[in-house]
Amino acid sequence: MLNRLLSVILTLFLITLVTFGVTNILPGDVAMMIMGTQSNPEAMAGLRASLGLDDPLIVQYGRWVGGMLTGDWGNSLIFRQPIAVLLGEKILASAIIVVMSMTIALSLAVPLGVWAAVHRDKWQDTASSSTALLGVSLPDFFWGIVMILVFARWLGWFPSSGFVDPGEDFIGAMRHAFLPSLALGLGLMAHLTRMTRSTMTGILEQEFIRVARAKGLAERVVVWRYGLANAIGPVITIAGLQIGYLFGSIIVMESLFNYTGMGWLTYQALLNRDMPLIQATVFVIAAVVMLTNLLVDLLYLAIDPRIRLD
Repeated sequence: MLNRLLSVILTLFLITLVTFGVTNILPGDVAMMIMGTQSNPEAMAGLRASLGLDDPLIVQYGRWVGGMLTGDWGNSLIFRQPIAVLLGEKILASAIIVVMSMTIALSLAVPLGVWAAVHRDKWQDTASSSTALLGVSLPDFFWGIVMILVFARWLGWFPSSGFVDPGEDFIGAMRHAFLPSLALGLGLMAHLTRMTRSTMTGILEQEFIRVARAKGLAERVVVWRYGLANAIGPVITIAGLQIGYLFGSIIVMESLFNYTGMGWLTYQALLNRDMPLIQATVFVIAAVVMLTNLLVDLLYLAIDPRIRLD
């Protein structure tokens, strides 16, 4: 466990190096973005000096990391607000989508995967595999467009854009988050369905399953209590690894639905060359993915005590 924690810390350190290095070679000048292209050269030079932009990169990097550790994340150039405040507001919005997407994906993928494994090489298996293949083949933004057309425009069941603070209107927040969550969940469901089917197929061929059937246990008990109980660990592990996929896709999805979460914030930062905000959002997303994977490992350990974390 200690080795795993040290690995997470080392990875986060490497992420800060890569993030800082990449953002410093991107086109754009922070001082020019603040003052504009028509600013006085002397005033521009003075601002660069006050911001420390003329310091060596190693000094700038140390100052940035030190600020991140102490909570001083600087100010956004486009929103004119402290970055820490912005991230605190947006991370909750995106967390709602991530949790709802994963819930939708697992709720659909596990029954479909088990159904396919139980009816291996039959029409049920073909139908399930075809559904998963369809989900994998089509990009997430396509599902997003379909959700908007069907559920927002034609049926009018859900809003097509916007964000509502769950503290002010919980039901409204869930309604605004449902369509982007469903679009992401369908893409993720396809991956998890194939994983569940593959794992369950192997489990159902094990000796202890044949013994359970020989004892006369009901098939539903054999499949769901014994089979799925042993297959769920790998499925949860793969689901945890897909958190990174969700945060990558959420940038496109939140922009499509104008849902003002972390993905939307990252897109705005990239679009406007807001370097301090780009650095912060990339680091936070990477940190959330790393910590989520660590929590998934701990959950896997709780599910199967035979697993040992080195």
